[in-house]
Amino acid sequence: MESAAVFAGLHPNPGHHNHLLGPSRTAIKLLPPSIDRSHFCPLPLKLQKQSHFTSYIDNSATNNGNTFHVVSPASNVTTELADIDWDNLGFGFMPTDYMYSMKCSQGENFSKGELQRFGNIELSPSAGILNYGQGLFEGLKAYRKHDGNILLFRPEENAMRLKMGAERMCMPSPSVEQFVEAVKATVLANERWIPPPGKGSLYIRPLLMGSGAVLGLAPAPEYTFLIYVSPVGNYFKEGLAPINLVVETEMHRATPGGTGGVKTIGNYAAVLKAQSAAKAKGYSDVLYLDCVQKRYLEEVSSCNVFIVKGNMIVTPAIKGTILPGITRKSIIDVAISQGFQVEERQVSVEELLDADEVFCTGTAVVVSPVGSITHQGRRVTYGNDGVGLVSQQLYTALTSLQMGLSEDKMGWIVELK
Repeated sequence: MESAAVFAGLHPNPGHHNHLLGPSRTAIKLLPPSIDRSHFCPLPLKLQKQSHFTSYIDNSATNNGNTFHVVSPASNVTTELADIDWDNLGFGFMPTDYMYSMKCSQGENFSKGELQRFGNIELSPSAGILNYGQGLFEGLKAYRKHDGNILLFRPEENAMRLKMGAERMCMPSPSVEQFVEAVKATVLANERWIPPPGKGSLYIRPLLMGSGAVLGLAPAPEYTFLIYVSPVGNYFKEGLAPINLVVETEMHRATPGGTGGVKTIGNYAAVLKAQSAAKAKGYSDVLYLDCVQKRYLEEVSSCNVFIVKGNMIVTPAIKGTILPGITRKSIIDVAISQGFQVEERQVSVEELLDADEVFCTGTAVVVSPVGSITHQGRRVTYGNDGVGLVSQQLYTALTSLQMGLSEDKMGWIVELK
C-alpha cells in the first residue's frame, strides 16, 4: 500500500483540470498522475508569489480511513489523502509529490523559486557541500485541523535561524519572507500527505547547501535552497513515554568557537558514534557535557534538555555550543505563562541527578520526558519511570497550540486556509 502511495500523483476529480491555483488565480500546472516517476526528469514549475490558499472540508464526502477530502473553492478540486497506514506512522522518510528549489551565486540574492516533482538532485563531485560540509538544514511541521485548515508553527523563527547559520557558514540565505512563502508553497503542493488530525504531522526539511564546484578550501560559487517534506509520527518509538539517556563523558558534540550553535550538517555526523553505541546498549539517546570542564549539560543528540526542581525549570544557557531550539524557546515562554520560574544557566550533572523531572524538547520530539539518566554506571530514575506532571502539562499545552486545539494567544500559528 505504501509503495503505491509513494509513486501516485495528485488525484483531482474527473473532469477537472490538474492545476493548483494561487490567490491570483494563476494556475501552476501539475504533472498528471499517470507519469512513470522512475523515468521522470523533474520539470520546474514557476511560482508566482504565494499567499494563503483557501480550502474547506467537503462534508458531502465519506470521511472513513483514507478518504478525507479537502476541497479548494478556487479550483473546485478534491484532494484525497495518500493511501498509507496513518495509524502506524513512524519517524522515517517517505517520498512525497513535490519539492521546492531556488538557487543563487555567491555574492547575489536568492530569487525565482520553483516547485518541481520530488526526485534526486544532481551535484558536481566537487560541490562545496560534499567536500567541505558547507550546508545547513532546518526542521518544522505542518498540522491538519479538523476543519481542514493547515497550520505551521513559527516558520519565521526557522527562517531567522537559517540566516544566522548561513552567516556563520559564509553562505547567502533566502530572506525570511522567501523562506516562509517557499514553505507554504511546498506544504500546499503536498497537501494530501499531511496526516489526518491526531495522526501525525508533515515534517518539513529546508536545506541550504553549497552546490557549486570548488576544489580549494573556499566558499562555493553557487548555492541551492531546497525544501522537501515527509509525513511522520513520533520521533522516539516510545511516543510520549519516558526515554532513557546515558551521559557521554568522552566524546563531545561541540566546542567553544565552533559551529554547535548553528544547525550545520556536520554537527549531526559528530554524534552518530556515541549515539549508536548508546542505542546498542538499550538507551534511547545520549546527553552531552561541555568539553572544557566535562560537568555541565549541553544537549541531547538532536534536542535540548530541561530539568525540573519544584516550581523551577532550568535549561542550559545558549552560549555558542548549544543550538537555540525553537521548541526550547517556545517551552520557556509557555512555562512562564503557566507560572513556572525558568532559568537559563549552567546546569551541572549533580543538579541533573537530583532533579524531580527531566525532559527534552525539539521539533521532532516536541516534549519527550526522561525516565532515567545513567552517568558513569549510576542510574537515576524520575517519576517512577512515568511521564512527569510538568512534562505532561507542557507537552499538552504546546501540542494543543500547534494543532489548533487551543487559542493561540502567542501569535505563533500561521494558518494556510
